[in-house]
Amino acid sequence: MIDSEITLKKLEIFLAFMEKENIGRAAEKLGLSSVSVHRALHTLEEGFRCPLFIHKGRNLLPLPAAQTLAEYARDIVDLTYKGIEETRLKAGFGQQRLRIGTLYSLTLETVPRLIMGLKLRRPTMEINLTMGSNQDLLTQLENQLLDAILISVSDSQIDPLRFEILPLFEDGIFLAAPASCTLKSGETVDLQDFRSQKFVSLTEGFATYHGFNEAFQVAGFEPEIVTRVNDIFSMLSLVQAGVGYTLMPGRMKKMYEHSLKLMPLREHYQMRQTIALVFNRNQQQDPNLLALAAEGRMYARGEEPI
Repeated sequence: MIDSEITLKKLEIFLAFMEKENIGRAAEKLGLSSVSVHRALHTLEEGFRCPLFIHKGRNLLPLPAAQTLAEYARDIVDLTYKGIEETRLKAGFGQQRLRIGTLYSLTLETVPRLIMGLKLRRPTMEINLTMGSNQDLLTQLENQLLDAILISVSDSQIDPLRFEILPLFEDGIFLAAPASCTLKSGETVDLQDFRSQKFVSLTEGFATYHGFNEAFQVAGFEPEIVTRVNDIFSMLSLVQAGVGYTLMPGRMKKMYEHSLKLMPLREHYQMRQTIALVFNRNQQQDPNLLALAAEGRMYARGEEPI
């Protein structure tokens, strides 16, 4: 087995010394003390169990054995750097591409704001956007198919030891009704009054589906659901067409306030969603994710992109 005194770090120090031919200059290049450089060279020599240097006055001079070691050490260190780089790239770290997953409802405002800020910070970065349900996106993140996701963390089981969670904002839910409805937009409603109405809903796994179920559990009845769909835009189109009522997050209000009647629920039905940016802790020093996290913190504070 290779002696434990022979390490890549010591080989790097050794190569710096061979280049500079002086302990002090090697220490300056590496940002180390001269004592640290001398100790590394001495213990490296011990690890090889043969002399690499001789002392001439106060100077340390390399022997032919050191010249031979330098030839191999350059290849070893260069190959190690290449291996580290290829490994990081394979893991999606440091690429010029960022894979972001998002809920459909966040594509109206949140995602465009974050992407605009990202492109200002890292103009050459390519951004791949995937839309899906809360559960689908979290599964893809866990399987390293996505680098970061924007989801509701209020109703998701997320391991805080594995994932970094950066809250962006909180959101409530509203009753969305067809424009032909006799109720007035902005009027607070009681779900108990809608027992006989038909509803449309998202499928299981979506954040709004979870809030939908919780609200009706509080109301004490199971709504008549005529159809379930896989994205919030299709769901609200069905409401516009008069198919039924639904519950939707407040972040959709701006787009639909003129085509639907939107009414807040009474306080005891309100289910808050915390929308957050989630990514792997072991990738949090990736330059792309650092830029995304910085934009996320600015968004959470209500600041415009830099």
